[in-house]
This record gives sequence, structure tokens and C-alpha cells, in this order.
Amino acid sequence: MKKLMVLLLLSCITLPAWADSIGYTVRNTEIKAKPFSDAATLATLPEKASVTIVQRMGGWVRISSSTGNGWVKMLNLRSSSARTGDSGLQSLFNVGRTGSSGITVATGVRGLSSEDVQNASPNPVEFAKLKNYAVNQNQASQFAQSGKLKSYAVEFVAAQ
Repeated sequence: MKKLMVLLLLSCITLPAWADSIGYTVRNTEIKAKPFSDAATLATLPEKASVTIVQRMGGWVRISSSTGNGWVKMLNLRSSSARTGDSGLQSLFNVGRTGSSGITVATGVRGLSSEDVQNASPNPVEFAKLKNYAVNQNQASQFAQSGKLKSYAVEFVAAQ
């Protein structure tokens, strides 16, 4: 249970990543006032516009550019080093290729660095929302039975 709580808390943190790196837009991109889809649009960046990446928060990146400053969706950005595409061994791992760049991108959280964990701060509002998903053992058992799930004993794995 403690491990589950730690994972839930870590999912609610703000990660200080990508600070002061250079990137570019891969499509026309709206700059938002806040990291939300329904936030006010401050400006629009054209495709291949150069930006300075200031901060990352979830699927959003705070940027600075000659057009304006604000938040853009992370999927609309690439680092400058990726402009030319992959080469060498890295290209062997590209299973699907699409578009003019020949690269398919999937975005996700790859893990936390020790710096991310040290600088983590919980988000009490999001943690409170998680309580809405809590179920008791009887509800969990009923759900498992309705889905014809089988239970398996899993041994505890001690941290190394």
C-alpha cells in the first residue's frame, strides 16, 4: 500500500525538466497563458519556430520565443538536435515512420532522475482527486469477478 501511495504522489508532482534548452515547433502551435487546453491563447507560433524551453509540467512546456512567452503542448516541440532526424544505431529502433521527417514520436514519462525526486513537490489538490477513485476490498472483488479476472499471489520484492 505504501508503494502505491508513493507512486500516486509521484504522479502528481511537477518535474523541473528541459530548463533553458533550445527547441523548435513541429506544427503551428498556440502559446497559452497557462498549461491548459482551455487557457487563453496569447499568440501562435509557426511551424519550425525556434523556442527556448524554460520548464516542463506534465504534457506542457513553458517556452520563451520572439513571438511570445507562455505554455505549449509538449507534443508540438522537438529539441534542436532532433531536426535532422535519427542516424546510426538510433534509427534501428524506429519501428514506425511517418511524415516528411520520417520519424514517429511517442511521448511519455521515462522515469525520474534523482534530481527530479529531490525537487518533487506534492500537489494536494490532485491528490485529493485521487480519493474519488478509492474502492474497498469488496468493490474490488466484485469488479474482478465481473471481468472474470483471476487472483495470483505475488511475493513481496524487497528494495535493493
